[in-house]
Amino acid sequence: MTDAAIRAVIDTDPGIDDAVAILYALASPAFDIVGLTTVAGNIGIETTTRNAGRILALAARSDIPVVAGASAPLSRTGFDSAEIHGDDGLGGVGFPEPLVPARGDAVTWLAEQLEAAPIGTLDILALGPLTNIALLLRDRPSAARRIRRLIVMGGAIHEPGNVGPRSEFNIAADPEAAELVFSAGLPTVLIPLDVTRKVRADRGYLDALRARDTAAAAASANLIEAYFQSASGGESRPLHDPCVMLFAENPALFSTEDIRIAVDTGVGSDAGALLAGESGGPAVSVALGVDAPAALELLAARLGVSAG
Repeated sequence: MTDAAIRAVIDTDPGIDDAVAILYALASPAFDIVGLTTVAGNIGIETTTRNAGRILALAARSDIPVVAGASAPLSRTGFDSAEIHGDDGLGGVGFPEPLVPARGDAVTWLAEQLEAAPIGTLDILALGPLTNIALLLRDRPSAARRIRRLIVMGGAIHEPGNVGPRSEFNIAADPEAAELVFSAGLPTVLIPLDVTRKVRADRGYLDALRARDTAAAAASANLIEAYFQSASGGESRPLHDPCVMLFAENPALFSTEDIRIAVDTGVGSDAGALLAGESGGPAVSVALGVDAPAALELLAARLGVSAG
């Protein structure tokens, strides 16, 4: 870890690609991870919270707390992605059990961390539905205003959706939360499907990961392999969530555009769709391009860093 390491909380719903993203952040000297907050998303809150602890156990990071957050969206029923991520949320890949119990009340914990740190020094890396961040804005707005940068995986601008014609899973899981967050004026970067669909692994990449011979690289290769088992063709499903960490560490890998965004909060098939340019609110920085080969190279390099 360097003196200029990015201090961050990871808000997550692990999740195969969440797990790869977390392992990357834990291995990279670019990050100082303060804690993991969990949210129901890919699977229920009990499982996402347990998985966050299991990922930390694999990385031998019992010093990092796991704090359970929202168990349901603000005002609607959540999704279940067991068919993609497996009943355990991690594709059946073996992980140790958590080394320490999880805490509760993610919103209070987040507010305490933000209030204890100098203003503008703590990032939130959001890998799941934005329920916890919306609740933080609602219940502890002055603390939320202390966030340095919120980097969110979610949505689609020009790409079709993955749970509806125009809607992406994380935003569609809690559209009301996303609308609240995007309209709040926080310094926000959005990493949509337009970028993440360009970042995919092939089987040669898995071989190269395994050759790195670290626990993080081996586990990530197995996790991505599980994405192959549930996808057709010679490439994995998109590595959505690692793109958040890749942007945080090296924004130069991405091209961005400031866009005013509204969220479809209806009940139809486009619930959660992003309405680009249709909001009078603050603009969000949206990643629309990525150097995918360089991103994959950095991901492998960080996962290959030996612990200690």
